Amino acid sequence: MQIADILKLALEKNASDIIITGGSKPSLKINGDIYFFDNVELISKDESKKLALSIMTESQRELFLKTLELDFSIELKGFCRFRVNAFIQKDGYSLVFRPIKSEIPEFEMLHLPEILKSFTYKRNGLVLITWSVGSWKTTTLAWLLWEINKTMSKHIITVEDPIEFVYENKKSIIEQREVGTHTLTFDNGLKYALRQAPDVIMIWEMRDLETFRLALRAAETGNLVFATLHTSGAARTVARIIDMFPWDEKEIIRQQLSESLLWVVWQQLLKTADGKGRVPATEVLINTVPVANMIRKNQTHQIPNAMETWKESGMITMKDSLDTLFQKWLIAKEIYEANLAVLDRYN
Repeated sequence: MQIADILKLALEKNASDIIITGGSKPSLKINGDIYFFDNVELISKDESKKLALSIMTESQRELFLKTLELDFSIELKGFCRFRVNAFIQKDGYSLVFRPIKSEIPEFEMLHLPEILKSFTYKRNGLVLITWSVGSWKTTTLAWLLWEINKTMSKHIITVEDPIEFVYENKKSIIEQREVGTHTLTFDNGLKYALRQAPDVIMIWEMRDLETFRLALRAAETGNLVFATLHTSGAARTVARIIDMFPWDEKEIIRQQLSESLLWVVWQQLLKTADGKGRVPATEVLINTVPVANMIRKNQTHQIPNAMETWKESGMITMKDSLDTLFQKWLIAKEIYEANLAVLDRYN
């Protein structure tokens, strides 16, 4: 079976991920579960190498063989674009494909809290969307940028790895830059973005201290900055950002965060009650005056209590979100109770 045939079938099955790896049959991830292809032989180590290298450009192959892993994107003409991660494991080469929807879903289809609509109207500040790969972080960001594009006249610059959603200019100008193709690194792309007269900057992922420093500087100097992070828990995200920095920088970082941070959104995807899809459970931290004081005074451990106390400001705890999804019968009882148990361990 050719890669193109596997990808086409994945689109028919509405798979979120396609995994092709040495030592295994090709598989699809559908609503969080793995399904192996029937009547297909295991992919050998040699076959996996041939398949992986066949979909890369020459420059991508050179980089991959040097670094042993690579993010890039491909297009299946007439169907869809895919984000691809290639890596090497003990049984051969592996490819993980993720379909990139050509159309950005309407807000109601995403089942996100209404307060997220207000994110697009701020002139400056930092908005963080957090949790792991496959939690709709990119889709949420795409909706936010698309809403700005449709309703406001802004200059939007994105720094992505790789480019996923492709935007058409509406009222705004959107310039998309891919790391490794249009700019060398995230921090390089962000550093030069500050000189390119932006109003809105989107950073696909904040991976290092320099990117954090530049993002805070961009938010402080009049830009609305959206970024993703691999963290869990809105309050814990703030503490972990501060913990990343050396001791001699922590005080100034707390000050910058207290002034520039707007919202932290933690979202995770859960299987729907009917088993036919997934829905996000979403926690929202708003940097109110009390929260800003806690950040500044190194009292981030008090933020969860603040979220409970000031819910009228629009804050949503993960428990609130789970309660709402369960009450609307969007998630089953066993999913609800399992995630409450996980929250208890977090807390």
